[in-house]
Amino acid sequence: MSGYAAPLAEIRFALDAVAGIGEIATLSGSDAATSETIDAILNEAARFAEEKLAPLNAIGDRTGCRMANGVVTTPPGFKEAYAAFVAAGWNGLGLPVEAGGAGLPLMLATAVLEMWSSANPAFALCPMLTQAAAELVAAEGSALQRALYLGKLVSGEWTGTMNLTEPQAGSDLGAIRMRAVKDGEHYRLTGQKIFITYGEHDLAPNIVHAVLARVEGAPAGSKGLSLFLVPKFRVNADGSPGARNDIRCLKLEEKLGIHASPTCVLAYGEEDGAIGTLVGEENRGLELMFRMMNGSRLNVGLQGAAIAERAYQQARDYAKSRVQGRPVTASAGDDAVLPILHHPDVRRMLLGMRSDADAARALAYYAAGQIDRAQGDPDAVARARHQARADLLIPIVKAWNAEQGFAVASENIQIHGGMGYIEETGAAQHLRDARIALIYEGTNGIQANDLVGRKLARDGGAAMRALIAEMRALDGPIGAAIAPGFGIIRPFLTAAIDSLAKASEDLRARYAADPAVALAGAAPYLRLSGTVIAGWLMAKAALAAESLGARDSSQRAFVAAKLLGAQFFAEHRLAQAPALLPAIRGGATVLSFEPDGF
Repeated sequence: MSGYAAPLAEIRFALDAVAGIGEIATLSGSDAATSETIDAILNEAARFAEEKLAPLNAIGDRTGCRMANGVVTTPPGFKEAYAAFVAAGWNGLGLPVEAGGAGLPLMLATAVLEMWSSANPAFALCPMLTQAAAELVAAEGSALQRALYLGKLVSGEWTGTMNLTEPQAGSDLGAIRMRAVKDGEHYRLTGQKIFITYGEHDLAPNIVHAVLARVEGAPAGSKGLSLFLVPKFRVNADGSPGARNDIRCLKLEEKLGIHASPTCVLAYGEEDGAIGTLVGEENRGLELMFRMMNGSRLNVGLQGAAIAERAYQQARDYAKSRVQGRPVTASAGDDAVLPILHHPDVRRMLLGMRSDADAARALAYYAAGQIDRAQGDPDAVARARHQARADLLIPIVKAWNAEQGFAVASENIQIHGGMGYIEETGAAQHLRDARIALIYEGTNGIQANDLVGRKLARDGGAAMRALIAEMRALDGPIGAAIAPGFGIIRPFLTAAIDSLAKASEDLRARYAADPAVALAGAAPYLRLSGTVIAGWLMAKAALAAESLGARDSSQRAFVAAKLLGAQFFAEHRLAQAPALLPAIRGGATVLSFEPDGF
């Protein structure tokens, strides 16, 4: 497997020109994010990703995790890398100062997490979940829970998990059977959870599980779920770990990819019941768990962008060195040996991979910036507007980026040819690692249903209309004479935005009349939404690149690459947007095929 080089120029450009980190830094709570601080953090994160995490990626894939007598051991080097990660203070980067974190913008923390996820996606899952647990405790935990858990979670000294899925309750969380019986100030939990990422491991001395369970007498379905903090080791009053809790790892799942991430089956309460404490109030568990789930969905989308970047880098490096066939671009009589990079179709694939990775990165950073604005804008009306935008974007980022990551990883194998199908090149690992992102934290179909049924229908399409209006504003005042590169993109962007506007209004009306018909077109609608919004962000990047080129002639190569990447995305991705309309409107055809016909 080839190495990883953090694309710092690309990351910084996306932060500045696309997501607006300079504006974020002026908001309340983000004043520490000076330009110098941002550069220093990105440079050091790149070093850590390249030197500490990337070399362990292939090792982790080959070795995987091991379990003996309920004890899980991570691959060689992971424990040391995690200790260095905690010692460097990386875990608290984007967490609030009042919780013990650095208080830097989520957007910056997102850029850093991209590097972890490119270098070693299996490793990155552990701090991703721990940060989510810290955010939950900081926002919803009692004073005692914050005193006992928050500092250790923020630092990363202890890790956190999400416990939702059970054998009979996958996407249907209302079917959860885990029981919680009140016992004084605590609850005793009994039941089984499956697919628990980092549910047991040797990286940290304690693990704090956020567990959905049902108390006695609770209403049926999802309305009767409560949320509990259940530590691997019970915590004494002074904050030190106490006796082992009644939690046992029954097995490690054998997975297609991310082998170095232990995915556990956990048994609670096989003896006296696992001791946990209630978060918030009874029967509000799912509502509170969504604090973790929404952040995790953003990060899963980021994982798609990260793996796309890593796969692109590997394909690019291979195409520069592999010699096979005489390219048609070679001059007549030229006997020079040229690598496959010179074949037109290979260049097409590489430029597609590069532009898809750029687009996915831009979409993830933009969504993170909306969350930063929703939390820090001094104006309440603006905060509400940004939160509505973030809510709209989360299912799109999760699902669209996950699909891009998998598609780019597949293209990497194609460029490698037969060698890509051989495990020793490492190309297959990226494909295997990327596949889970389309499934976990809610399958892509669930994200599409959420986008249509909740985000589009709930407010009558207001949030989407506001976004479409903003996208049209970019298209309107900038002419080809002012920005020639944008002039090439403009007609494709205009047609794509028009298609999204038509689809949104049509689908909103269909949902009001017949939700099933509308939801049968939800997946292509999400695909359209992601493509158009990402294309708009790529167009913003093109405009910013042209402006940069006008100011600084030394950036000519970077500017040219940005413009051509945006133009490729317009011609090869945005151009396909109007073709999705029949599929979005074709829900009746789907439902006309009766289940007995399959």
